[in-house]
Amino acid sequence: MAHILIAEDEEGIARVVDRGLRADGHRTTVVTDGIAALEAASGGQVDLVVLDVGLPKMDGFTVLRMLRTMDEPVPVIMCTARDSVEDTVHGLENGAEDYLAKPFRVEELRARVKLRLRQHAEAMAGGRTEDVLEVGGVRLDIPARTVHVDDEQVELSAREFTLARELMDHAGQVLSRDQLLDRVWGFEVTGSSNVVDVYIRYLRAKVGAERISTVRGVGYRFER
Repeated sequence: MAHILIAEDEEGIARVVDRGLRADGHRTTVVTDGIAALEAASGGQVDLVVLDVGLPKMDGFTVLRMLRTMDEPVPVIMCTARDSVEDTVHGLENGAEDYLAKPFRVEELRARVKLRLRQHAEAMAGGRTEDVLEVGGVRLDIPARTVHVDDEQVELSAREFTLARELMDHAGQVLSRDQLLDRVWGFEVTGSSNVVDVYIRYLRAKVGAERISTVRGVGYRFER
C-alpha cells in the first residue's frame, strides 16, 4: 500500500484521517507544520500528501507551490475550512490534484485518495500514448507541454492544459460538467461547483471562444 503524508495541525482531525487511511492498509506519517510538510514531501519519500491550508510556519498553498517549483510530482489533496470557488481555483491552479472543504467525511477522503493514487500510477505507467493533438488550429505537444494557437505559442496553466487535452481528445463530442470534473479534477462529489465554468472561461480567453461551444443544460464541446 501507499505511504501517505498527513499535514494537519488539528490533532483531532489528524487522528481521524490517520486512522481511516491506516484502515485501508496505507502507511502514514503525520506532521503539524508547513516546513515539516515540505521536508517530508520532498525527494520521493511519500506517495500522496493530504495537505491542510492553515498550517503554522508555512501555509499549505506555499508548501504546494514550492513542491511544484521543485518539480515534485507527488499528488496533493488540499483540505481547508475555506470553501469558496476562489480558494478552490487557487489550490488547483497551483498544482493540487484535489480539494476538500472542512468538515468532510473521512470516507470521502479515503475514496479520493484511492482515486488519486490510481490516476498517478496510471500516469507514471505511461497514460495516453499520443504525443501531439491538433484540432481546429490548436496544437498541443503533450511531452513538451506546449500549446500553439494558429501557429502562435500561448501559455496555459497545468489545469488549463489538462482541460484542453480532455476536450480535444473528444473533439466534436459534448462532455458534461460532471465528466470534466471527474476526468480533469477527479471530483466524485460535484454538488454545485462551478470550477469547470471558471476554467472554460480561462481556456476560451486563450484559445478562442469560438472553439469551445456551450451546449445548454448538457456541457461543452471542442469544435473540430
